[in-house]
Amino acid sequence: MEFTVYNKEGKLTGETLTLEEVNFNITPHEHSMYLAVKSEMKNSRQGTHSTKTRSEKRGGGKKPFSQKGRGVARAGSSRSPLWVGGGVIFGPKPHSYNSKVNKKVKKLARKSALSFKLQSENIRVIENFDFSDHKSKNIRNLLTEMKLDTKKVLFLTSDKVDNLSIATRNFYKVHLSVADHASTYKIMNSDVVLIDKIGLENLNNCLKD
Repeated sequence: MEFTVYNKEGKLTGETLTLEEVNFNITPHEHSMYLAVKSEMKNSRQGTHSTKTRSEKRGGGKKPFSQKGRGVARAGSSRSPLWVGGGVIFGPKPHSYNSKVNKKVKKLARKSALSFKLQSENIRVIENFDFSDHKSKNIRNLLTEMKLDTKKVLFLTSDKVDNLSIATRNFYKVHLSVADHASTYKIMNSDVVLIDKIGLENLNNCLKD
């Protein structure tokens, strides 16, 4: 399969990149993508929410008033959940939201997400992202030239590129990831994927069965 190659200015180079076997050119499997994205979203939760029960509230040790004689319900503590300032019944406590997805399902989900982007022609191959400096105008010029300035764009690189990382952080619709570590959620959460040549080959190799 042939991919058209653009340069880092967003213009066609006239070059094509040929992959004999594209490991993410399959019929997208929607359920595996659902499981993978759900797992990634759950695993990103901190789970640090907490409320205090009546035993954790400060004070309330003294009996508020005598058991009998007032004509009202008896009370043993001012930190009862029935009182203002009391504890919380069945409130949230810190716990893990982590959920596991099998490796084969994860791989199938990534293949499916990339296949969805490939079949909708939303994967573009860039020669490299080796910008000489870390100015935002490099990214703005690239996106404008490729008519992607209003799109959510995911940059996939073969390795960490410091200049690119700094240059993209001012764009709230632009995200960055190493190609062979890109998650299903990141891929599906973008409109267009821009990937460099080496990153595409690395990604294709890591998705082999």
